[in-house]
Amino acid sequence: MAACSGPLEGGGSGGSSIAAIPRVDAATQQGLDEWVMNFKPRAMAAGISEATWNRAMRNVPYNPKVIERDRFQAEFSKPIWDYLDSAASPERVAEGRKMLAQHDRLLREIEARYGVEKEVVVAIWGMESRYGSRRGDTLIIPALATLAHDGRRGAFFESQLIGALKIIQSGDIDPAQMTGSWAGAMGHTQFIPTSYLSFAVDFTGDGKRDIWSDNPADALASTAAYLARSGWSKGQPWGVEVILPKDFNLGLTGKGVKKSPSDWADLGVRAAAGGKVANYGAASILLPAGAEGPALMIFDNFRAISRYNNADSYVIGVGHLADRIKGQGPFKTPWPREGRALTEAEKIEVQERLTAAGYDTQGHDGLIGPNTISAVAAWQRANGVKADGWVTLKLLEALRRGG
Repeated sequence: MAACSGPLEGGGSGGSSIAAIPRVDAATQQGLDEWVMNFKPRAMAAGISEATWNRAMRNVPYNPKVIERDRFQAEFSKPIWDYLDSAASPERVAEGRKMLAQHDRLLREIEARYGVEKEVVVAIWGMESRYGSRRGDTLIIPALATLAHDGRRGAFFESQLIGALKIIQSGDIDPAQMTGSWAGAMGHTQFIPTSYLSFAVDFTGDGKRDIWSDNPADALASTAAYLARSGWSKGQPWGVEVILPKDFNLGLTGKGVKKSPSDWADLGVRAAAGGKVANYGAASILLPAGAEGPALMIFDNFRAISRYNNADSYVIGVGHLADRIKGQGPFKTPWPREGRALTEAEKIEVQERLTAAGYDTQGHDGLIGPNTISAVAAWQRANGVKADGWVTLKLLEALRRGG
């Protein structure tokens, strides 16, 4: 995972200012101070030197803003069509084409070295920080220390804090200049510290992997390096919009089923642009908005982008924005724009009701993964509904009525 915060949130300036940290009461600050001292032996065991500790962890202020953001994120997630309206808005596409031209030489050099198409790198840049204009203005060390102390995702944020200290220890950035999003993602393409340590590169050759500066070279090259290490295959699309035949077996959709484009063609699947999809390798059929929305034939490059951020909407957003920057048009099949997205509580209710009805979702966490999709499809087949596995408000209402 490279990014930790929502890719379309933005936040802060391009890095010229640092957000003030509100003061908290003495007891709250003391709680963090005590946690910091208890954390020190773990940091030392991970290889953090006394000098680095003193530079970065002395008098760390508690940041209440990051707790607010972690606790009270938006109740409703965007439906994918609203998400894509923002991800590939005319303004974002136009700015992406401008960046592609402005940094043409740099992007061509990056593409030549890492084998990742420049439009994809630019699309991630656009999604993560609006092409560098929203890199985040939160001091990373206080943010990560506060979140680790809070404990809700303590182990994760402790690992990121140790990663941030290692970055400081390497000399790439000073703690006072290490800024990013509220949850620790940094720079033009929003690397979390552990991803930075694994994938960031010094493309400019100045001895530092500087993803924070106004010069985006290291950040863009680091993104290409990340995708290359994640299995990116140059020349292969992330996905192709397709048209399914009316009698298509929806049980064949989902990431768990792979066939060659020619095998899909034998089942009547055609490219939305016309004709058969070229043989780019094994592919799955994805229905991101159910049977009534666009169908996508996705390839291994879809999975490479998902290593950056695992949300399907994010991967589709990056891929579609890259395609639009290249000059391709919008999706041909319209999105089913009625209704709203379910809340987390409603998704949990769907899982609980499905399991109670005999369609086990293997957990009730509000995350709609393969187990829930399979359970939904099984319920739909049993109830004479088109079995696309899509979780909707209409489905929840039917489950509440008892099917």
